Amino acid sequence: MNLSDWRRRIDEIDKKLVELLNERSRCALEIGKLKQAAKIPLYQPDRENDVLENAERNNPGPLTDAAIRRLFERIIDEARAAERDAMHSGDGSAKGGQE
Repeated sequence: MNLSDWRRRIDEIDKKLVELLNERSRCALEIGKLKQAAKIPLYQPDRENDVLENAERNNPGPLTDAAIRRLFERIIDEARAAERDAMHSGDGSAKGGQE
């Protein structure tokens, strides 16, 4: 494959990543609704640690476990921000509320 082929492949993967990240975020928003109804704190460090350990455990490389951890920490931070935005807006949609 040439440079253009590889870039096209990356573009395809990026599109899938965006779809999956949004799907994950929708799940997190639903969890946020359940937490809010049950008066459970949004931040749950034990669960976050489980998610990070699971991501590292499923990492075949070439990214290092530390890189995977950093990526997932950011994903979790953004999901938490979307949950907060949805809780404050009351409509469950956080698309416009992110910086």
